Amino acid sequence: MTKHNGGCHCGKVAFEVELDLSQPVLSCNCSICSKRGSLLAFTTPKHFDLKSGEADLTDYQFNKHNIHHLFCATCGILSFARAKTPDGDDGIAINVRCLEGVEIDKLKLHPYDGRSA
Repeated sequence: MTKHNGGCHCGKVAFEVELDLSQPVLSCNCSICSKRGSLLAFTTPKHFDLKSGEADLTDYQFNKHNIHHLFCATCGILSFARAKTPDGDDGIAINVRCLEGVEIDKLKLHPYDGRSA
């Protein structure tokens, strides 16, 4: 696992996260992921530290209301989301496109059919 800095476009939301990006990153085709171009890696709250911007986050939920899609109220960028994992633990989905210094073309992508889920 490697530490990465990430956040929104305007810089109000900033975080540090430990991720293993040698593992496949999820490329979901659901309505929201496909429209915003998200590529997702998953972690636990233990490996995620929101440095700034909690008060600047807006929560959007749709469909089953299981995922808290958190985006910056100023610039509109969704850099991470919070949800329960299938086993009931707290989980965080990181939009890898919002991490500093990550070369997207070097990631292994795993397609996920979220549209049918």
